[in-house]
Order: sequence, then structure tokens, then C-alpha cells
Amino acid sequence: MNYTAKMLRDDALKGKTIVVTGGGSGLGKSMTTYFMELGANVIITSRNIEKLERVKTELETETGGTCLALACDVRNIKEVEAMHKKAIEAFGKVDVLLNNAAGNFISPTERLSANAFDTIIDIVLKGTKNCTLTFGKHWIDTKQKNTSVLNIVTTYAWTGSAYVVPSATAKAGVLAMTRSLAVEWAKYGMRFNAIAPGPFPTKGAWDRLLPEDIRDKFDLAKKVPLKRVGAHQELSNLAAYLASDFSAYMNGEVITIDGGEWLKGAGQMNLLEQIPEALWDQLEAAIRSKKSN
Repeated sequence: MNYTAKMLRDDALKGKTIVVTGGGSGLGKSMTTYFMELGANVIITSRNIEKLERVKTELETETGGTCLALACDVRNIKEVEAMHKKAIEAFGKVDVLLNNAAGNFISPTERLSANAFDTIIDIVLKGTKNCTLTFGKHWIDTKQKNTSVLNIVTTYAWTGSAYVVPSATAKAGVLAMTRSLAVEWAKYGMRFNAIAPGPFPTKGAWDRLLPEDIRDKFDLAKKVPLKRVGAHQELSNLAAYLASDFSAYMNGEVITIDGGEWLKGAGQMNLLEQIPEALWDQLEAAIRSKKSN
């Protein structure tokens, strides 16, 4: 079985309307593409409407589906409310909200200004809150059932991580929001789930976060037990499943898709894999020698 193959049947999302924040590039674009291939109407948002319009045309040509591009800065509640209104006017309803818009800095925390820290918190945590409250309250008011919010977090949302402290802080908040509202708003017919991706290279993000001279020395695939990074279709398959009715009994879950990366980092003795076979032989002989004495 090819892990880059498409997982769901062709009509798995037919009749659904999905909003993808940050849907014009990277993983957001990949997930949007698959949603459209599966029959969904998709609204993609970001601050750059020119880029969004180009992506809209590209994806509609590629998939034969329907895409609406709407400019929206998720940090601004008024823009989020306006985006929501236009989405409803265009399609009559929205069934799934995918909070994917994000920002990050890789930096020693002492080098970050308060404004830089706030920027990440505002995009990731405040932006997710703005969209979730806007869509969620509408679903409650209109008594629309079978709705879903899918949040993109990270594995360091629960472990924390040096050098990406604003992102770790914000993603931890998003994860807490996911689990909290999964319980509180289930009575309204809403489900809340999250995906925690490991290394899935995207040109924009990786070029920005890891310049080439550093990227060559910092091969993330080497940190993954499976010894590879993720393919975009693998993440898109998971996102489509969670957006579909096939996952109707999944609520409040965060699914890690990282090839075992975070577990390798968490294990106290995992770095012992760097010990060569010859040294293991010496250690074993030393242990056997002590037992025989």
C-alpha cells in the first residue's frame, strides 16, 4: 500500500462546506485540495487576497470543485465575523471549521520582543478563539447539528519546546480549548478534534524558519524513528477523515502523526541509539563478567 495514496472514497465530503484558515499555501492548501477532490465546497482565508485568488483558480481547475477565497486576518474579530457572513451568504451553511492559520519564530526567547511574542499568540490562540466562537455561536443560534472544528496543533503543545516558546504556549492553549469545548458544546451537535503533525516540509514555512545553511545541518528526518518526513497526502487523509461523517464518534481527540518523533525525544534513553554495535558488545561483556564474579 502506498502511503501517499488517497484514502477516502470520492464522495466522502459531498455536501459539506469547509472553512480552512491559512488555506492558500503549505499544508492548508494540500488539505483544501483533497477536501475539494472529495466533493466539499471550501472557503480558504488568509490576509493575502491576491494569492488566495490565484490558488482558488488553480484548485478549481485541478479538482473541478468549488472554492471561495476570502481575505481575513484571524487576529481581528470583525474580519472573522465578516468572513463568516460571506461564507454563509455564498453556501448557506458551513459544516466544518479547520483552524490552520499559524505563525512561528525559531529564536532564543530572550531575543524576542513582547510584540513578536504577541504576534504568535494573536494568530494561533486568539485567531483560533475568534473563529471558533464566531462559527460555534452561529451553529448554536441556528441549531445546526453535525458540525465540527478541527484544530492543527503540535506535539510540543503538551511537552513544551525551547526556542519556539510563543508557538508552544499558543498551541497548548488551542489544545486545551479543543478538549474543553469537545465536552461543553457536544450537546449542540459539535465535535472538536485536533491533529498534531510532525515534520511535514512546506517550502514557505521551512525556508522561513530554517535557512538553507542551517536546514542542511538540521535534518528533521533523522529525529524520526521511521527515518523520513511526512507526505502531505498523509496529513490530508487524516484531516479529511476527521472532517467526514466517518469520524462521527471521535470527539475531544488529538491525533499525532509524526512517525514517532515526539516519543523518541521523550524517552530518557532514546539517545542510546547512537552507541555503535561494537560498544554494545563491550557493555554486554562487562555485564556478563560482573554476573559471573
